[in-house]
Amino acid sequence: MSPYPPIAEHGIIGDLQTAALVSTDGDIDWWCTPRFDSPSLFASLLDDLKGGRCRLAVDREAVPDAQVKQLYLAGTAIVVTRFLAPQGVAEVIDFMLPDTSASPSGRHRIIRGARVVRGRVPFVLECRPRFDYGRAAHRLSLPDEHTALLRSPGQELCVRTTAPVGLRADGEDVTARFTLAAGELASVELTTLPPGGEPPPAPSEEEARAAFDACRAFWYGWLKSSNYHGRWRQIVDRSAITLKLLSYRPTGALIAAATMGLPEQVGGERNWDYRYTWIRDASLSVHTLIGLGFREEAQAFRRWVRERVEAASGADGERLQIMYRVDGDPRLSEETLGHWEGYLGSFPVRAGNAAADQLQLDIYGEAAYAFAAGDGDMGALRGWDAFRRLVDWLTERWDRADEGVWETRGGRQDFTYSRVMCWVAFDRAVRMARAHARPADLDRWSSARDAVLRQVVQRGWSPKRQAFVQHYDTEVLDASLLLMPKVGFLSPTDPDWLTTLDAMDRELVCDSLVYRYDPAASPDGLRGTEGTFNLCSFLYVEALARAGRVDQARYAFDKMLTYANHVGLFAEEIGPSGEQLGNFPQAFTHLALIDAALALDEELDRRGAA
Repeated sequence: MSPYPPIAEHGIIGDLQTAALVSTDGDIDWWCTPRFDSPSLFASLLDDLKGGRCRLAVDREAVPDAQVKQLYLAGTAIVVTRFLAPQGVAEVIDFMLPDTSASPSGRHRIIRGARVVRGRVPFVLECRPRFDYGRAAHRLSLPDEHTALLRSPGQELCVRTTAPVGLRADGEDVTARFTLAAGELASVELTTLPPGGEPPPAPSEEEARAAFDACRAFWYGWLKSSNYHGRWRQIVDRSAITLKLLSYRPTGALIAAATMGLPEQVGGERNWDYRYTWIRDASLSVHTLIGLGFREEAQAFRRWVRERVEAASGADGERLQIMYRVDGDPRLSEETLGHWEGYLGSFPVRAGNAAADQLQLDIYGEAAYAFAAGDGDMGALRGWDAFRRLVDWLTERWDRADEGVWETRGGRQDFTYSRVMCWVAFDRAVRMARAHARPADLDRWSSARDAVLRQVVQRGWSPKRQAFVQHYDTEVLDASLLLMPKVGFLSPTDPDWLTTLDAMDRELVCDSLVYRYDPAASPDGLRGTEGTFNLCSFLYVEALARAGRVDQARYAFDKMLTYANHVGLFAEEIGPSGEQLGNFPQAFTHLALIDAALALDEELDRRGAA
C-alpha cells in the first residue's frame, strides 16, 4: 500500500495564523509554523520518510481491522477521526484554538484528544518533527514521562501529555503506547516555541475540555455573522469556515491554499507553492464575504489590498505584484527542495513561487473590483491617491502582452481576460471617483475604458467560434472568461455571451466539470496535463444561473458537490478518476462555491422554486 494518503483524505484545523492537515490515518502530515508560509514542521504528505508527522491513532498492530470515519463537529473547525472496531469505538479530536489578536505569534498549539466511547482500545502516538522542510536536525530531551522538548536551531516543539500517555525516546523522536477504556480521555498538546521559549504548563483534562469548549464557542459565534439561509447551508458554512481558516488574522491576508507542492498531475511537474496571498483571490473574496455578511473579514482583505496598492504606487514606475507573503513582503524566491521525493513521486517540490515576478495585468481590475465593493469608499484620501496613481500608470500600459491569469510559463500573450479586467479597473475607478467626488483624470480613464472594450470586442471575439477566446492570436477557449458577465463587461444574456457559453459547454465542460483551457492547443510552457479546475466548475454554475439556465446550473452545482471530500473540502482540481488533485484546500474554489450558491438561490427564489 502507498504510504501517501489521497489528498482528499484530510480535514484542516487552524488558529488564524497557521493551519494543519489531519489525515484519516490520524496523522498530522502537514503543518507550517509560525505562519502559513513558514517552513514546515510536519510534511510527510510531500515525503513520507523525510517530511515528518505526528500520528495519534488506534494501534493498528493490535486493531488491524478498524474502520475509520472522519467528520467536523457541525459549524466548527474541530476534526473528529473515529475508529470503529470489534474492540470498541475510539475517537481522536483535533483542533487549534483561534488566536484573535492582531499580533503575530511564535507560539502555536495543536490539541489532540484521544477518547474511547465503547469498549477498551489501544492507541499509538508517534511525534517525528522535521524542522525547516526536513533540513534542520533536532535534539530531544525528556524532562519527565509526560514532557518532550524537541529543539532545532530556529524553532522548538514541546509535546506534553496527560496520563496514561507516557512518552519514550525513539532516537530524537518520541513515541507512546497506551490503552483507554470507555469514558476515558487523554490529551496530547503540541506547542511550537521560539528558540529558548518557555514551555507551556502541563495540560490537564479540565484544561483540555475548557479549550475544546472555547474553540467550539468561537466558531459558533463567528458563524452567527452569516446571513446565508439558502438551500445549501451546510456546504456554504463549511466553505466560509475554510476561508476563515486560510486567513492570516494579523494582516487580513487570505492565502490561496494551506499547502505547497501537491501535484496537478501525479508524477508531473505542475507542483506549486500556494501558501501566499494573491491580489486576485483576496480581491474577489471581498464581494463574496460581503454577500455572506462577514463585513469585518471583507474590510480586512480590502485593507490588505489597499496597503499593497499604496506600497506599489509609492515608487516611480513600480507596479503591483501579483502575490505577496501574508505580511505583505513581496519576496517569494522559488527554490526546489531536492531532498524530498514529492507526493507519490511528484517532483520537483517547490518552495516559494517565481510567478510573483510575472506581469499579470488583470490584477488591477480585481483590486478595483474589491475597492468598489460595499460602499466603494476608499477611506482616507491617501488610499485614493495611491489608487489614482496606479490607474494613471495603467492607462499607459494596459495594451501589453502578459503571462495571464493562469500564470503560464510559455511566453506572454494578449490575453482577453487580462484586457477585460483592465476595463474593470477603469470602469470602477470612474464610478468611485464620481460617487465620492474624488480627484481623477476622468476623461483619460473613460477613454482608456472605452478603448479596452472596443479592442476586446474586435480582437478577443472569434467569428469562427462565435465565442470570446483565450487571447488575440488563438481560437482556444478559456474558462477564465466565465467572469465576463460577473464583472459587468457584458450582460449575462447577451447573445455573444450565450454563444460563448455554448462553445464552452461543447469543449471545456465534462458533466459539470470544467477545464481551464486545452494545454495541447495552447501550450503553457509546462509538460503534462491537468484535471478539471474546481474554481471554473463553480464559475460555470454561476454563469449558467445568471444566463437564465437555472435547471442546468442547479444540476451542475449538485453534481459538483458530490466531488467534495468527506468533510466538504475541495482541492484545486478533479483528476481523471474523480480524485482531488493540487493544493488543498483551495480558497478560490470555496469562494466560487459560495458565489454559485448565492446566485442559484437568487435565481431560484425569483422563480419561486423550492
